[in-house]
Amino acid sequence: MTSFNDREAAFENKFKHDKELEFKVNNRRNKLLGLWAAKLMGIDGAEAEAYAKSVVASDFEKPGDHDVLAKVLEDFKAKNVDISEHRLRKQMDELLAMSKQQLMSENNG
Repeated sequence: MTSFNDREAAFENKFKHDKELEFKVNNRRNKLLGLWAAKLMGIDGAEAEAYAKSVVASDFEKPGDHDVLAKVLEDFKAKNVDISEHRLRKQMDELLAMSKQQLMSENNG
């Protein structure tokens, strides 16, 4: 029975690790998205960092990416930044891949 328990524990640990990594990747993606969006809106320095944190925080409102997407689109509209939802989603996908790569490099380095 020990072998089964060991496999079960290993599976649970892997699942936990994968979920933690997914959480970290999404948070990093959202921070990078916030910094990118801040630049497009003419925000820099400490104000850009604060804006990026607000984008990260917006992800805790509802499951999925829609809350982040809606926040950034609304902020773009308020600052007259003309970006389509499609372009924003594409940027989010690119930053997600970049975030994953960065975290994997940090964990292996």
